[in-house]
Amino acid sequence: MTRPDVVVHASGELLAAAAAARLITALVDAQAARGVASVVLTGGRTGIGVLEQVRRSPALDAVDWSAVDVYWGDERFLPDGDPERNETQARQALLDHVPVDPDRVHPMAPSDGRFGADAEAAAAHYAEVLATTADRATDIAVPHFDVLLLGVGEEGHTASLFPDTPHVRETGRTVVGVRDCPKPPPTRISLTLPAIQAASEVWLMTTGAAKAEPVAAALGGAKPEDIPAAGARGRNRTLWLLDRTAASRVPTGG
Repeated sequence: MTRPDVVVHASGELLAAAAAARLITALVDAQAARGVASVVLTGGRTGIGVLEQVRRSPALDAVDWSAVDVYWGDERFLPDGDPERNETQARQALLDHVPVDPDRVHPMAPSDGRFGADAEAAAAHYAEVLATTADRATDIAVPHFDVLLLGVGEEGHTASLFPDTPHVRETGRTVVGVRDCPKPPPTRISLTLPAIQAASEVWLMTTGAAKAEPVAAALGGAKPEDIPAAGARGRNRTLWLLDRTAASRVPTGG
């Protein structure tokens, strides 16, 4: 696992703009190297804000969007098109505005889809989707992920992996159905830490004073079962993108 890099921005708005520029560059570089690029999206104010900034960027068309594979790190298990779904928000922020190939966009199943209210079956299906294009360079059945985007919650959760739950300790599965989440909605689907750790780069993005304590704990070596974000590491790079308030308890040079 890689040692985290920390970049602090003056505000959440600047963080989103800078992360968008980084993401465009990463996708362009991946396409130059492999012909295609892949990104794992996240929800939340910052995650969706980054996608909005990508859409507004003058460099938007530097990316060949028809050759980008799009996945999600977690999803709120709600009906298709629900405004609270990460997929819905991502489409409105970016995907509906760029010429993505629909066959390369891989959303997690909604609660009114083929699996009904069975989040575990929906999670197992998403694991099968990932396995169909698994990267042979890794020992886990997920595709090559160039960049995997994540947020961080006030209690240190990331994706939909919450502290002191079986899901954050999962080592065998790549995707899990999560019930009884401590924040709404209570049912979700999430990648597991092993799946997250297979990504080439993992970027954790968060803002606000309420995140200062879990950010400091994660960067200070907390156990993933206590602070799940501490277990989110990339194979080649782990990047924390913070605003000043979220970084306020991180030791200098931390």
